[in-house]
Amino acid sequence: MDVNAAVAAAAAIAGVCTGVIAMLAFRWSERDQKRPTRTSLHTDPVLPPGVDTVLSVLRSSAVVLDEADSVVKASSAAYALGLVRGGKLAVDPMLQMARDTRRDGEIRQVELDLPRRGTGRGEALAVSARVAPLGSRLVLLLVEDLTEARRIEAVRRDFVANVSHELKTPVGALSLLSEAVMDASDDPEAVERFAGRMQIEATRLTSLVQELIDLSRVQNDDPLEDAEPVRVDELVAEAIDRSRHQASHKQITMAAGGTADLQIWGNRGQLAAALGNLVENAVNYSPARTRVGIAARRVTVPGGDLIEVAVTDQGIGISDKDKERIFERFYRVDPARSRATGGTGLGLAIVKHVAASHGGEVTVWSSEGQGSTFTLRLPEAAAHRDRGPGHGGGAGADDTDAAPSDETTTYEPIPAPEVLP
Repeated sequence: MDVNAAVAAAAAIAGVCTGVIAMLAFRWSERDQKRPTRTSLHTDPVLPPGVDTVLSVLRSSAVVLDEADSVVKASSAAYALGLVRGGKLAVDPMLQMARDTRRDGEIRQVELDLPRRGTGRGEALAVSARVAPLGSRLVLLLVEDLTEARRIEAVRRDFVANVSHELKTPVGALSLLSEAVMDASDDPEAVERFAGRMQIEATRLTSLVQELIDLSRVQNDDPLEDAEPVRVDELVAEAIDRSRHQASHKQITMAAGGTADLQIWGNRGQLAAALGNLVENAVNYSPARTRVGIAARRVTVPGGDLIEVAVTDQGIGISDKDKERIFERFYRVDPARSRATGGTGLGLAIVKHVAASHGGEVTVWSSEGQGSTFTLRLPEAAAHRDRGPGHGGGAGADDTDAAPSDETTTYEPIPAPEVLP
């Protein structure tokens, strides 16, 4: 019994020793795993306090690089621009800037044109890159996208060039005509003829300046600040009155039809200018003894009803290649006819801006030799909406409430309108 007891005691002591040794080994291994190594210090550097928060609110794309040129921190915008790929900075000029700044500590800035991701057309992405040291080991890269700013600047330069050219034409004509009047001072008939031409050029110059002012106003002002319910019937009547003299001179019949008692929500002055430009263009580009129709109706779309006002003419029509550009400033389908009618090339640009600023759009249907239809689609003044049947004559008076939204809708000349001489 004594021998057995001794063996059992020895076994117990050996088991206890084995357990203690195993526990100490586990603790030592755990401490060794938590201890920072040279590799972990290199791959997981810590940003200075507050830098992460600041980078998250910057509008510029931000990238932080360590001493091995690995990306420590990058904003989502940097990934979207294609600056960071596979944990590395993918733009070689920016990477070289970062290395130079890490070496001498100087801040550097440069503008670059980068290839745009996802396009095979070689379109350039204009950016401004600024590199600065961040602590002793890190480098901060801030990249700002300048593409849109450059595009706007190019548009402004083109606009100034176009305005200069358009103003130069009537001003030059007035200068030449004034010299002709002076040379023909002893010829009353010639003086009268030249004076008449001077009046035409002066009128064209006045129209151009006024439309430039109108275009600037609709681009810079918020029309909804002074918005109110505007009766479509009143807008149509005002547009017809504006072109009545020219239509009478060409024996063009202007006809109003569609649903009555509709109202649009917006700035009355801008809406009247937009519809007036459409009617004036229809009259100017229509042959003599034809007709121009203006029809209004309500269309139902998801999110609320819209009001469509369509202006239809029997004019020369517009080719497919010109349809894409007719809303550009100073673009003219027929420059010779525009000069003859006093057109400035700004009328449809104003219409487009007015429609967009009111939350609507303007579309065009046209066929060469058959005429055109310009359609303004604008939000209805819902608080004053009348769901009853239309009271006005003409096409569309009975079925406008049920008509769905369709961007390909076209309007034929109104067959039985209320004729306004």
